[in-house]
Amino acid sequence: MRKDWEVPIAGFYIISSAKACRSIIDFSNDEILELVDVQRLVRQGMKDVLGISDVYFFQNEDSAHGFHIWMFPRHDWMDKKRFGRKIESVRNIMDYAVKHMQNEEVFDQIERCNGQMRLFLNGEGEHDANSSEARWEVAG
Repeated sequence: MRKDWEVPIAGFYIISSAKACRSIIDFSNDEILELVDVQRLVRQGMKDVLGISDVYFFQNEDSAHGFHIWMFPRHDWMDKKRFGRKIESVRNIMDYAVKHMQNEEVFDQIERCNGQMRLFLNGEGEHDANSSEARWEVAG
């Protein structure tokens, strides 16, 4: 898991594979089960540690960056700005964040969130992510 620093939104994470592949069909059954376990663990941390109630998951196979899954959080400020809750809203939210949220306050918030998630994923929360480190990149 890593943070997309180009889009300054706290709790927006990307899970990518250490294995070079393009599609979910390129993984073995064991790897898929591990991927789902990692997604669930990160999502649990997003809920329990960061207080994020809703998350959108995206995976596109035509990416030049190889297989990865976006875990895009829904924050209250997104509703207050009236972006809506349809999939089309995500691009507008990302554009807004790039244009209006690249500042020290937001970066500090992101660093705090990443630190809290790192502790959680390292087993200092209720779950332990160490069993899935080998194949999936999980970084903030």
